Amino acid sequence: MVGIISIIQVISAILLIIVVLMQQKGSGLGVAFGGSSNVYSSKRGLDKVLYRATIVFSIVFFGVSFLQVII
Repeated sequence: MVGIISIIQVISAILLIIVVLMQQKGSGLGVAFGGSSNVYSSKRGLDKVLYRATIVFSIVFFGVSFLQVII
């Protein structure tokens, strides 16, 4: 049981890293120094899918991590 949980945790961690790295590159540290003039922009298309996938994978990762600590 612990082996299966560890495998799920590693897979969810890899997927979370991939999804975060695929997100828009223009919203990094450069924005803090005036790199973008946009104050607000809504998420559309692939950006919205990546945003929701990040939330889902992070919930799965933290849930599996918490489950592994309990067991």
